[in-house]
Amino acid sequence: MASRFKNYGLVTLGVILGVGVTMQFSSLANKPVEDGMPIDALHQVASVYRLIEADYVEPVDQRKLLTQAISGMVASLDPHSAYLDRAAWRELREGTEGKFVGLGIEIGQSDEGYIKIVAPIEDSPAARAGIQAGDLISHIDGAAVKQMDMDAAIKRMRGAPHSSVVLTIVRKDAPAPRQFTIVREEIQQKSVKGKIVAPGYAWVRVAQFQEPTVDDLANKLAALARAEPDIRGLVLDLRNDPGGLLQGAIGVAAAFLPRGAEVVSTNGQLEESRAHYYSRPEDYMLGRGIDPLAKVPALFKTVPMVVLVNTGSASASEIVAGALQDYKRAAIVGSPTFGKGSVQTIRPLSGETAVKLTTARYYTPGGRSIQARGILPDVPVDETAEGDGLNALRMREADLERHLSNDRMGGQMSEEATRHEDIQEQIRILAEARRRKPLDFGSDDDFQLAQALRQLQGLPVQLSKRASNPTAAAAPLAQQAR
Repeated sequence: MASRFKNYGLVTLGVILGVGVTMQFSSLANKPVEDGMPIDALHQVASVYRLIEADYVEPVDQRKLLTQAISGMVASLDPHSAYLDRAAWRELREGTEGKFVGLGIEIGQSDEGYIKIVAPIEDSPAARAGIQAGDLISHIDGAAVKQMDMDAAIKRMRGAPHSSVVLTIVRKDAPAPRQFTIVREEIQQKSVKGKIVAPGYAWVRVAQFQEPTVDDLANKLAALARAEPDIRGLVLDLRNDPGGLLQGAIGVAAAFLPRGAEVVSTNGQLEESRAHYYSRPEDYMLGRGIDPLAKVPALFKTVPMVVLVNTGSASASEIVAGALQDYKRAAIVGSPTFGKGSVQTIRPLSGETAVKLTTARYYTPGGRSIQARGILPDVPVDETAEGDGLNALRMREADLERHLSNDRMGGQMSEEATRHEDIQEQIRILAEARRRKPLDFGSDDDFQLAQALRQLQGLPVQLSKRASNPTAAAAPLAQQAR
């Protein structure tokens, strides 16, 4: 029962292009493997294959059977290693490119079993059709979403350009469900947005680290400086940013750090996985050309900063937050991050397939291992004034089965799993979430952003209830972060 409520509380936020992971792309330049394959085990695999083919109740697809065997072998390693078939490999490439064919909606799982619209992407087919934040999808082309998992629902909503899909929408206060026919298009997703949120104070949000992210960030920072020449503080918002390309993380950190500062290092079995990355163009540019950060005004190297994070901040987000924290370039505000501190390298195979393989761990410039621990905030702040809401129920890396351990490089502290609330507490949090409208990052109702601005302005900040509660089972987060 408790696990059921925890699953509802995960809020698997994502755009219909898949969840990002911090990745590198590489050909099959593997280290030499010792001679001596386990012949007996391989014979056993072949024997099982022949048994299934000969004795199973109905004929089996041989290629599918072998593909599933490969998939299971890779998936048994850790939660982030996977075999990518043609469709999965294509979706992963689309995600890193920042474009995909679909409807243009950010979605999550509702506790009623429907798909919740977190937000339609600006000027997307869904937005033009009238889809709104907070809407619930009950059916896709007449099929009930309660009988699908999230991946199956996403596949139904995607398709060829100019094809259509019918969504049945349940809207709060509407007398009856409505049907929307939406034509799929190629969506160009902007990974960076920002605005002046108060006189002298800017807010920039990175939703995911994609190929255009560094260029988009540079353009946005330049535009903000033109709009507000006297910027006195900046909030970099990485909440619910699931990660993406390593080069994107390096470039975002480089925009605020001195040139040549170390951003992150990696360590693994391969020589190529033991590396240090710095805030220099050759480490964050994906091709030749003009350095996109050359257009960023110099003031962003020194302006006071806050980085907003939460449990949904993972991988590349944690690299950026960890680097800015180690150099004391920014105060980290919010909740402990997810704790995904591992490198996934893409190894292309034949037939437009690939393997996504964990090849190294990430370390901050100060030598802290991010894996299964995450980045702890300097100033712990809940999602709302009343508490941390659904963020408190989300799983973290340390909760995942077969997760890599934190190797405690540099005297790391223990791993941090999600706090196990009792069932009544979970019910209370879910009931409160149903009554509250979806959080719009950067809006006037954004409590954590308001506290980040107070931090920049030197005003008192309302700390997390867990951090200020002396009877809490865990040590206050403010103490853990020291």
